[in-house]
Amino acid sequence: MVREDLRNIAIIAHVDHGKTTLVDQMLKQSGTFRSNQVVEERVMDSGDLERERGITILAKNTSVRYNGVKINIIDTPGHADFSGEVERSLKMVSGVLLLVDAAEGPMPQTRFVTQKALELGLKLIIVVNKIDRPDARVHEVIDEVLELLMDLNATDEQIDSPFIFCSGRDGTASLDPDAEGEDLKPLFELILSHFPPIELDEKGELQILVSSIDYNDYVGRIGIGRIERGVARQNGEVSICNYNKREVSGKGKIVQLYEIEGLNRVPCESAMAGDIVCFAGLEGINIGDTVCSCACVEPVPFVKISDPTVEMIFSINDSPFAGKEGKFVTTRHLRERLYRELLRDVSLRVEDTDSADAFRVSGRGEMHLSILIETMRREGYEFQVSAPKVLYKEIDDERYEPVDRLIVDVPETMTGPVFQSMGERKGELLHMSALGSRMRLEFLVPSRGLFGYKSEFLTDTKGEGVMSAVFFEYQPYKGEIVRRKTGSLVAFETGESVTYGLFNAQGRGTLFIGPGTPVYEGMVIGFSPKDEDINVNVCKTKHLTNTRSSSSDDALRLITPKHMSLEESLEFIGEDELLEITPKSVRIRKRILDSELRAKARAKAKLG
Repeated sequence: MVREDLRNIAIIAHVDHGKTTLVDQMLKQSGTFRSNQVVEERVMDSGDLERERGITILAKNTSVRYNGVKINIIDTPGHADFSGEVERSLKMVSGVLLLVDAAEGPMPQTRFVTQKALELGLKLIIVVNKIDRPDARVHEVIDEVLELLMDLNATDEQIDSPFIFCSGRDGTASLDPDAEGEDLKPLFELILSHFPPIELDEKGELQILVSSIDYNDYVGRIGIGRIERGVARQNGEVSICNYNKREVSGKGKIVQLYEIEGLNRVPCESAMAGDIVCFAGLEGINIGDTVCSCACVEPVPFVKISDPTVEMIFSINDSPFAGKEGKFVTTRHLRERLYRELLRDVSLRVEDTDSADAFRVSGRGEMHLSILIETMRREGYEFQVSAPKVLYKEIDDERYEPVDRLIVDVPETMTGPVFQSMGERKGELLHMSALGSRMRLEFLVPSRGLFGYKSEFLTDTKGEGVMSAVFFEYQPYKGEIVRRKTGSLVAFETGESVTYGLFNAQGRGTLFIGPGTPVYEGMVIGFSPKDEDINVNVCKTKHLTNTRSSSSDDALRLITPKHMSLEESLEFIGEDELLEITPKSVRIRKRILDSELRAKARAKAKLG
């Protein structure tokens, strides 16, 4: 059977190249919204964190109708840390819109997602987006994309993929690189003509590959996937199997069946091969499972998700302030929440450790894990995490470490500090090119060398630099890298910070807190430019005499403290420190709170 009335496509690109904005315009111009309907920008970024940060974290499904053809669209994340979402989403589609910024050109994530699409043999349409930018360089970007395709060993057919030139913000598309279009009609027409109708077996036994999982308090787990073969029916009896396990893991009934229409899930009684559907009623369903007819159990091969490269230890909060702000504070709560995340995030790994109160959590990068941490604290969880570490591999009795491909765009006058930092972090220059008054530098650098580099990079480039990294490969261990050159200012006693104590402490370094902040012994309240920790007493008050009064403290001038975000705190913490996470606070603390015990441990480590 050939489905002339259906196309399944994904939109892939580097972060901030305009995927979600283009989908907004496709929804509007296809008549999905009423003419008088008020629609917010980036309507596909439905999560609070996605809206706040302006990034897509989870792949989203939507659909539009054009000339009687239903086009299922999957909007994928652009950040490398969420590339697991991209990898599994590509199993549902037969064609890909590859978006490239008309000024920036192909970036690290562009290379990564394009390679995955080429490996699956998917057809491409290359969309050069943001052609209305004043610094757009359309013709150079066309050449760069073709070089990328050849570099990734694309087939002749894939190299001959058509180009289309868009402004996602204005909702225009044109086949002419030197002309702006009037609407997105050329893009819709190209999708229908270049991506062929799907050939499927409608009369075969049912097969649905589960590529995503959702959850609803009313119906429980919801599987999302494309029907590979046959017809799915509401209340139909099915078996669940997995390609890797080669056995039936359960049986059940599809209680509710939905098709995706626009931004809504519409109940339906049946759906045929090629449709992307959502279904409820199978509690044991997981990403990568195949839902089959009981009469013919044949699992569909599932794409191998790339392994994590970074790990942290999540443990229950045992600080003096434990349990004061969180709703879920026990080991049972933490364990249940982490293992529940595995059901939705295929890139994540969670393992038990020797301690019953701690769990090893591995992910694609610092941002991947920081999003999980931020989500959990907003849900009311209280816990603590260790500094991120890279995951090493032993290959032929030699230690290998993950290496990232880093691309930075900086003003020409600011390349010096970047080269110096990359030298200290064992970075190797691959390529250097001029983009007008700016320089693009491409490095291979150990993943651990990028921990904490982002804030340093923004300082070095006065906020004008743009950096982006994606995992490249495992390479032999590059040697020691000094992660931090600063020491910590550590609170000496428990209490509340006062102006007098802070005034005396601010001469030692930069503070993270202001007056009236509760502190405890061993809590990190700032950093020192010296490479050693300094104990400070920020609770110290002035002794009152007949010639001094406490009101004279008002004359002391405090420097505005540096408020550390969650990401900055994760970049900052050292091996002997932990990050205390609560719904209201993010505190850095020493593993050993007592200053005397900490000094003894440090001395013992030096002798050992």
